[in-house]
Amino acid sequence: MNRTEALRILGLDEDASADDIKAAYKETAQILHPDRFAANKKLQDRATEQFKNLQEAYEYLTKGKGARQAGRSGAASSGGSSRAYSATSEIEARLAGIAAARTQLVRQRDVVYDERRNGIALAGIGGLVALITGRRPFGLFGIVAAIASAAAVWGIVQVLSAQRTLATLNEHIDELNAEQRRLAQELDEEE
Repeated sequence: MNRTEALRILGLDEDASADDIKAAYKETAQILHPDRFAANKKLQDRATEQFKNLQEAYEYLTKGKGARQAGRSGAASSGGSSRAYSATSEIEARLAGIAAARTQLVRQRDVVYDERRNGIALAGIGGLVALITGRRPFGLFGIVAAIASAAAVWGIVQVLSAQRTLATLNEHIDELNAEQRRLAQELDEEE
């Protein structure tokens, strides 16, 4: 990892100060924290991975090689040669973090929609096969009917699970959209 990559993960520009890095880290950590996705193991695993990347970038910029460069630019800014990180830049960084988080959540939601669609198909086909073969409860037809019934039940469980996950994802996306609107309004007021 280099300074540019670490700053990109935090949604910051090259001229970011130590205070800017700290503020962007806190903002993005709130958005990506794995505890927000406790209801869905798959989402929580993805959030954990992104959160690790965020922490690695923050540590690199505050304690690693990136910190020395930040210290030099910070020293320059005390002399007045570097422009200060403005409230507008902070809002833009926060908006970039929100956009990245929303993109990830939308991708995850699309996967869950596919899972729900597969569950519906499994429940429908399994139910239909169980209904057709269930009229003859003995022999091969009985075995097929039992397997089809189990598949139908599994499909229903999959649909219900996907529905709950979709509700959680949509709730998080709505929260991000509301925060984005609030920040965009702040940005308009700044300008």
